[in-house]
Amino acid sequence: MVLVLVGLTGCSDGVVDPADHQPASVRTMYTPPASAPAPGALYARALQLKLGPSKGNLLATFEQYTSGKPVFPIYRSTDDGKHWKKDSTIVDSRNGWGLRYQPFLYELPTALGSMRAGTVLAAGNSIPNDLSQTQLDLYASGDQGKSWTFVSHIAAGGRAIPNNGETPVWEPFLVETDGKLIVYYSDQRDPKHGQKLDHQTSTDGIHWAQPVDDVAVDDPNARPGMPTVAHLGNGEWAMTYEYGGAPEANFAAYIKFAKDPEDFGSAKGHVIEADGLIPTSSPYVVWADTGGDGKLIVSTGGSPLLFVSTKYGASGSWKARPTAIPQGYTRSLVVLSSNQQLFGISAGAIGAQHNTVKYATDTLH
Repeated sequence: MVLVLVGLTGCSDGVVDPADHQPASVRTMYTPPASAPAPGALYARALQLKLGPSKGNLLATFEQYTSGKPVFPIYRSTDDGKHWKKDSTIVDSRNGWGLRYQPFLYELPTALGSMRAGTVLAAGNSIPNDLSQTQLDLYASGDQGKSWTFVSHIAAGGRAIPNNGETPVWEPFLVETDGKLIVYYSDQRDPKHGQKLDHQTSTDGIHWAQPVDDVAVDDPNARPGMPTVAHLGNGEWAMTYEYGGAPEANFAAYIKFAKDPEDFGSAKGHVIEADGLIPTSSPYVVWADTGGDGKLIVSTGGSPLLFVSTKYGASGSWKARPTAIPQGYTRSLVVLSSNQQLFGISAGAIGAQHNTVKYATDTLH
């Protein structure tokens, strides 16, 4: 069966192949077998554990393309991301479809329901081979990533086709605060919007409140997508997203700020512009406590550069800077616990035939 790539809300942005001209510091975590369907791998995510006996370990996962039932592989590093080894696998134990797209890893900083602090969560999109349904599901590991159990269904949608008029759900991102687990995601189920960004909350990881809009553009053809969220040193929260149909550039990277992570819907979105550049496609935001006002850092799929503000994202404060971290669609970032280094991982470009998962570490100075 020919697999169709989904969740590609920024698929027309001209992302280059990140395998071209990579510096020597870039290393490979995973190379798909020659028989794997295209693109082999995509959509990589990583996490550094902050609690428990494996504190300091990094975990990573990605979309792993196969002609069989897909799973989310879990790789582990015990040396700040220098070397990696496959450690476990998250298997769809409820739907029988496989875990196909858009994995995300998160460590609970405090207890939630029956799950203790330090529990590792994985959210992702379970989709059958015929792409007829999308189901955002939550799995948990009580042993820091070595084994996994199903927790709950979060949100269900229609066909896994990224076209206006279809009704899928995409791209979960998790945050826990004030005794609530928040999942942000892209939602095509509202007939008034081609796509919008929603969140749902849970106090136990099992029962979920109704969706709340975070970004819902008046233009019914617009496609805001791919939300990521970071908690800043000044107490505010930042949300980045790509804005399909933005006036500045298609799939321009936008950012919102809010004092409450459940109140992004009332905040105004602003395009990110740095040194005359407007980054596009699949943004990912992190905040680093590097002294002073720290650093707000945004990666995008459409540029090999990182976009950095030392003024909490104030207008005119963004700077573009080079990085050793390989470019790729929805490249993701982890600020290492020392606050001196930035780990980044990429599983390649949309449209590629044989992506490998690559990573590198960069300085935060």
